[in-house]
Amino acid sequence: MSFTVNDWIGFVGVAGLLVAFLLNVLGMISKDRLLYIIMNISGAGLACFASYRINYLPFIILEGTWTLVSFLALVRYFRNRRQINL
Repeated sequence: MSFTVNDWIGFVGVAGLLVAFLLNVLGMISKDRLLYIIMNISGAGLACFASYRINYLPFIILEGTWTLVSFLALVRYFRNRRQINL
């Protein structure tokens, strides 16, 4: 089996999402940590981009939504940090 560029982009994205999820389930990283949020944004973003490149709308919607929700978590993260430092 040979992988295309789209396959590799999607594979890296999904691997990032799964590693973040596994670390969270094992209690090694909290969903509120910056690393977890960044892993979700980058993983979902890459998976969304790969889905866009192969024109697969269901996963464009899924991964695009995941990216957006993760971005909102990032905004909340920095907002909370700013409030703590005031």
